[in-house]
Amino acid sequence: MEILTGAIIISLLHALIPNHWLPVIAIGRQYKWSIGEVTQVTFLTALAHVLSTLLIGWALGLTGHQLALNIEHITHFAAPVILTLMGIVYIYRHYKHRHFHLQGDHIKVTSKRNIIISLSIAMFMSPCMEIEALFLMAGMQSIQLLVTISLVYALVTIAGMLLLVRVAYRGLLKFDSHKLEHNAGIITGATLILTGLASAFIH
Repeated sequence: MEILTGAIIISLLHALIPNHWLPVIAIGRQYKWSIGEVTQVTFLTALAHVLSTLLIGWALGLTGHQLALNIEHITHFAAPVILTLMGIVYIYRHYKHRHFHLQGDHIKVTSKRNIIISLSIAMFMSPCMEIEALFLMAGMQSIQLLVTISLVYALVTIAGMLLLVRVAYRGLLKFDSHKLEHNAGIITGATLILTGLASAFIH
């Protein structure tokens, strides 16, 4: 349960950070796209982002599953330690946020198809590394949990990005993107640490 909770928190936080969907809004306004076109492009780029995250997550999850089958105590010791250490790293490095940044006004392409391809490739090359430790830990527990984490991450990320981009495109959303991104490292780190500690002491 604690892994699922951690996945939901990190997925929600990840969807809130505007550096993935803000370029779509900038480009959409530049080319005068309708809200429907902006939503469509957001969905496609979010899908590419989720796909790369899941590919890495499943690789880690299946590795963790095989380790857990061969070394039984790793589920109860190594996984919480990994989560806690990763949380400490994220808190330590939160002021050096190295997440993907793409400025929409720097994309000099004319066709909508080329814009979608460019954004999708960029998003695919920028997986959500913050959640990958949870995939590893989920795999150590069960394949069913790994599937559940995958679905939760995909649904929350895509739905969150779609909702936010529609609201922001209408000018109804006011945010301080720098402050949000700066604090995201602290929140992510704290979530991983709490998830790791809960996993170690609840079981």
